Amino acid sequence: MTDRPILLVDLDGTITDSLDGIAKSLHHALGVVGARWDDSRDIRSIAGPPMVDTLTSLGLAGADLDRAVAAYRERYDEVGWLENAVFTGMDALLDRLAVDGYRMAVATSKDQVAARRILGHFDLAAPFEFIGGADISVGRMAKADVIAHSLSAMGVDPTPVDGGGTGQVLMIGDREHDIEGAARYGVPTAIVRWGYGRPEEWDRAHWSAVDTAALEEIIRGW
Repeated sequence: MTDRPILLVDLDGTITDSLDGIAKSLHHALGVVGARWDDSRDIRSIAGPPMVDTLTSLGLAGADLDRAVAAYRERYDEVGWLENAVFTGMDALLDRLAVDGYRMAVATSKDQVAARRILGHFDLAAPFEFIGGADISVGRMAKADVIAHSLSAMGVDPTPVDGGGTGQVLMIGDREHDIEGAARYGVPTAIVRWGYGRPEEWDRAHWSAVDTAALEEIIRGW
């Protein structure tokens, strides 16, 4: 490809290893409403989808769901967001891509304010032209909606696949939600294997990368 694509990059499980803070905040939220995590489920599955979806899947609804969401956010905003680390090599890769002229935006199901705070904390905001995330106050929670939000902020019309799709864009993530959200707009996905996805999710992506060197090769060769 002659023109470099716009890169949409997920946050949790792609740039940072945030599972510890998410899991501890979830367990706190469940305790507040007298619920428990289903130990038959892989705890890594909570990283990626909106937390309200995870809590709903555990049987919470109505007032209990609202209380659990509030408790999760309270703990996460206080300390959970700091229980986090940058995956090896991602900071250097993002810097190289930015220097070489790639336009990049974050597209994460994490709350947009929290995403910006985390990237600022790790000094990772600079490579990105825009940092887009979820905002429950305006109903932006699904990954496809976040992707559309980030594309629009980059000056790109998020055209659905049945309308011809959105060209010159590559999604980089670690979960099926990234693949499905991007596919809504005809955008291919490169999956990173160091995140929280399962092998069957990797198989659904256009490409998968075992490390940042492999990811860089995919990006530059696309």
